[in-house]
Amino acid sequence: MTFQIRVGVRGYELDLHGHVHNAVYLQYGDHARWECIRRAGVEIADVHADGLGPINLETTIRYQRELRGGDEVDVSCEFEWGTGKTFRVRQELRLADGSPVAEIISVSGLLDLAERRLVANPQERWRALASSPELMGL
Repeated sequence: MTFQIRVGVRGYELDLHGHVHNAVYLQYGDHARWECIRRAGVEIADVHADGLGPINLETTIRYQRELRGGDEVDVSCEFEWGTGKTFRVRQELRLADGSPVAEIISVSGLLDLAERRLVANPQERWRALASSPELMGL
């Protein structure tokens, strides 16, 4: 299941050329990811109470077209689970007409805050916390 949320570009997010600043793309991705997790029934306080901290280990952005002030962009969020300690989050940013803007791919994990190590089964831990785990592909 792919989650999606619409975000409006604000003037203060633009660089000197009138394009959305590259760091803002990451913020849009983070916003969509956290909103997906929240709608799946997980609050960050619940994650911390379980002794865990979500982390990004690697993030790649592939730009496909300009995003400018006044644009609205749909940001998707799709979790891809494997068998190891990490998982991928694939996100597409598209204009309201469906035109591709960018793709963000992150490699993430859940950090055991006491041991400072990645947990072996992040999908199981997320599933246990979520009331609607299907939003996270679980």
